[in-house]
Amino acid sequence: MGFEEIIPLIGLILVLTLVLPGFINSNSKKRVFFKNLSIWGIIVLLLMILLYFIYQ
Repeated sequence: MGFEEIIPLIGLILVLTLVLPGFINSNSKKRVFFKNLSIWGIIVLLLMILLYFIYQ
């Protein structure tokens, strides 16, 4: 794992620590939480598929 892979990983972890508490606080009900989590999962999945086809 090179230096060019470690710095973005640290950045993503820091962004996650900033966003996650607010995300959990605003989604206090289980139904709303899983609905929002599934929406974000779909967005991330579509983005990964798109980037896979762009960079292949």
